[in-house]
Amino acid sequence: MGKISRRGLLGGIGAAAAAGALPARGAVKASGFVEVMRTPSTVTAFAGLGSAMELTRSGDAWGTGQVSVGTPVSDGAMRVTVRSPAVALTHVRIRWAGAIAGDVKVLGDAWERSYGDLEWRGIVPERAMPWYCAVHAAGETHGYGVKTGAKAMAFWQVDAEGVTLWLDVRNGGEGVRLGDRTLDAVTVVSRRGKDGEDAGAAIAAFCTVMCERPARKTTAIFGSNDWYYAYGNNTAAGIERDADLMAEVATGGTVRPFTIIDDGWQKPAKFPDMHGLAASIARKGVRPGIWVRPLEAHAGAPEGLLLSAARYGGRTDRRKGLAFDPTVPEALEIVLKKVTDAVAWGYELVKHDFSTYELFGQWGFEMGASPTLAGWGFSDRTKTNAEIVNDLYGAIRGAAGEKTCVIGCNTVGHLSAGVFEANRTGDDVSGKVWERTRKMGVNTLAFRLPQNRRFFVGDADCVPVTAAIPWEKTKMWMDVVARSGTALIVSADPAVVGAKQKTALKEAFALAAQPVGTVTAEDWMETTTPGKWRLGGVKKMYGWSGVDGAWPFGA
Repeated sequence: MGKISRRGLLGGIGAAAAAGALPARGAVKASGFVEVMRTPSTVTAFAGLGSAMELTRSGDAWGTGQVSVGTPVSDGAMRVTVRSPAVALTHVRIRWAGAIAGDVKVLGDAWERSYGDLEWRGIVPERAMPWYCAVHAAGETHGYGVKTGAKAMAFWQVDAEGVTLWLDVRNGGEGVRLGDRTLDAVTVVSRRGKDGEDAGAAIAAFCTVMCERPARKTTAIFGSNDWYYAYGNNTAAGIERDADLMAEVATGGTVRPFTIIDDGWQKPAKFPDMHGLAASIARKGVRPGIWVRPLEAHAGAPEGLLLSAARYGGRTDRRKGLAFDPTVPEALEIVLKKVTDAVAWGYELVKHDFSTYELFGQWGFEMGASPTLAGWGFSDRTKTNAEIVNDLYGAIRGAAGEKTCVIGCNTVGHLSAGVFEANRTGDDVSGKVWERTRKMGVNTLAFRLPQNRRFFVGDADCVPVTAAIPWEKTKMWMDVVARSGTALIVSADPAVVGAKQKTALKEAFALAAQPVGTVTAEDWMETTTPGKWRLGGVKKMYGWSGVDGAWPFGA
């Protein structure tokens, strides 16, 4: 990796201090908050991580003869712009020096879904925290982030000597070719916490600051999805049975449940009439929904419409990996037809899946500081990855129409905000192994709860009702989800749904249909699987691990 000279680094900090942007080193008082609404200490551009370019400050702009980065501050926000007519940039790094007290805890977000890995930790300087982070110190919780809908993939770092923001402006895994245009990369925002303020409330307030487009208005989202009892072995008759159950247990009220058909419906022998099935579900007083995988391509698709297999980095453990390139107009037309077909058949909810993996060749837990691997690009090399994702999401939203509820799964949460009604915030739970629901579901519900109804309706994934999962665990998970104000979708195996399950479902749906008060996980700074919850006016304690404890060999 390219090195910045010590002289250049110290000179940049000294110049900023002389200009009043920084206090003298001896006068810096350690705290949990570093002011970022000021001139940065250093700005560095990269044409590949091994090719760093020190930028020189002039007012609120930084540049060389080839690259210019603007950092003007107004109305409590910093608008970061990038110009690079001749150099294919990959990254921009922005650094604010300032001492942070050692007794702090830090929380970050995730690129797409989380994977049971969100947690408050001490300072880990190399830790990459996508989109935003929170720093808790001395009873205050401070936030640093970029506004939703950004045109660069962004992550934060926090260390004892300051705060760093990285902007990934790549196209695929290579530098973007901006030409003569100026990229409005991100808008940086921050929020200084208040003494004694609840950390969850502080982050929720900061989510409102980051998302200037409020979450799309929608009623409570609850109902059924067949995946965790059928796992693709579903049938039209089974879906009809699910809809009958939803009609039975979601009685009263004006908000009606959904029955969502998951993967497996593409087989005509089992699903001969998708339009007729949607109409039949609707006649029961249940809203029909459907799962789609828009970017997936099959063997025989023209190569010119596909993304390069190089995005998988030559790994043989990946799936076939054929996916449409949404920057090719003909490919995008095929992608959107999957959505418009579903709407034309009468489905009132469309859940779209796998797009982040298919665009970038990695799952969120593999990304670290790099959402994708080097060595490939989109057909249109002039746009950043974030811009391409924004364009795709906007096109899906337009294809679905304003009356259709859209849920993203394996989607980039920060770019979904204000675009889709709901977003799957964590990796899959399980209808076979409780450990997976404990690890994935509870963690994402607790740690991404501040985003709920500020970015979108959060969906921590289904409540599987199956013979393999102890009923007492299922009932606990259903209870906390129902009381949380997030989406409540059950995956109920008809073979195990008896009188007590129906009674519990009725109670849970009645809770899910009602507005909720303050919801927070009270012990989330001590554990990755919080058990102490305040749910409106109710305090509850959940024992997720049970008498045998957690399973240490993976879920």
